Amino acid sequence: MKFTVLATSLDPESRSAWLCELAATQLRGLGHEVTLLDLRRAPLPAFDNDRCYAHPQTQVYHQAIREADGVFLGVPVYNWGIGSGAKALVELTGSTDTDRGLHGAWFDRPVTFLVSGGLEHGWLSHASFAAGLMFDFKCMINPHFVYATSAHWAAPAQPGEWLDARLRRTVDRAVDFSDRLAGRPYRSVWEV
Repeated sequence: MKFTVLATSLDPESRSAWLCELAATQLRGLGHEVTLLDLRRAPLPAFDNDRCYAHPQTQVYHQAIREADGVFLGVPVYNWGIGSGAKALVELTGSTDTDRGLHGAWFDRPVTFLVSGGLEHGWLSHASFAAGLMFDFKCMINPHFVYATSAHWAAPAQPGEWLDARLRRTVDRAVDFSDRLAGRPYRSVWEV
């Protein structure tokens, strides 16, 4: 299957990006095709519903999401919500621009969250964003996700025992989730 892994933090030492890299490695090890995109290395413009569509990376992200059998979304938590990079990414790739032949890339995608937060009790900080994906784009949100704080890392980019097991289980279940949803004959569109 084809998976797209999206690291949305702009932090040079992003723990959510480490989660994305580890997930991509596991997916490749299982024989899947993986596209790993990182906003730090392939930045996107701010969404203005106009010139942003001409940005060279816009089509890269749009296509990677649209063609994926499943999407992993790596996000940091700030102030009880996800970082602005993920919101900007969804605004740009979720929009529909008929003049340019774009249809929202997120429609019907299975989405698995890889979340990095500072506090243990912020583990559902991504929930309202996930609900937006579900209601706007009919995404199927994987109920298995990773929420990790700095305490879960043994060293930079090296997960501790609990986090390693949690991430492996989450990736395995995301693959199963995406596989079960593959081949659906419908394509959702904007509706209320």
